[in-house]
Amino acid sequence: MYDISKRIIDFVLALIAIIVLSPVMFLVAVAIKVDSSGPVFADTPLRVGKNGKLIKVYKFRSMIPNAQKLLMTDPRLKRLFKEYKQNNYKLKDDPRITRMGAFIRKYSIDEFPQFINVMLGNMSLVGPRPYYEFELKEQVEKYPHTAGAIKQVHTVLPGMTGEWQVSGRSEVNFDKRIFLDAAYAMRKNLLYDILILLKTPWAVISSKGAY
Repeated sequence: MYDISKRIIDFVLALIAIIVLSPVMFLVAVAIKVDSSGPVFADTPLRVGKNGKLIKVYKFRSMIPNAQKLLMTDPRLKRLFKEYKQNNYKLKDDPRITRMGAFIRKYSIDEFPQFINVMLGNMSLVGPRPYYEFELKEQVEKYPHTAGAIKQVHTVLPGMTGEWQVSGRSEVNFDKRIFLDAAYAMRKNLLYDILILLKTPWAVISSKGAY
C-alpha cells in the first residue's frame, strides 16, 4: 500500500511541479546556453538506483562540458581530483562551475529536471541520494562498515531530497549520509516523507552546505 500511494503522490506532485516550474526551467535553459557553450543538461555518469539498476539522473548543466571526465583524466586537474576524493566527492571551490552554474547550484535549481525522473518512476521525491557506481566502490573501501547500509539503501528508489539533505546536506560525510539513508529505507512511511518534504524548502533557501 505504501509503494502504491507513494507512486501516485510522486507522479501527481512531479507533474504539477513541471507545469508550474516550466517557465523558470525554460529561462534557466536559455541562460545556460547564453552563459557557456555546451548542452543544457549535465553529461554526468549513470547513477545507482533501486536494486542496483543504473539510471540517468537529469540535471541542468552547471559546469563546463565533460566536467566529470576532465576531472578524472586531465593531468592538470590531478590535485583537484585528489581533493575531490578526499572530501567525500565534494569540492567547495570548483573551477569547473560556470557563472550560471554557481547560482543554480546554490539554490538547487539544477535539480529541477529530476522531476522528469520522478515521473518516469526511477526516482522518488523523497529517498536516498543516487550515488555514482565508482563513488560507492571507493567509499566502501574507505568505510568498510557501510557495506550493509549501502545494500539497505538500494531497496528503495533514490530521491530528489532525503533525510541527510535536510540534516546538513553536503556538510555530512559519506558514512553518516549512508546510515541516514539506510535508516530512511528501513523506516519509510508517508508521514516521514511529508516531514522531509516540509523541511526541504528551508534547506534549499538557506543553501546550507550546498556546493
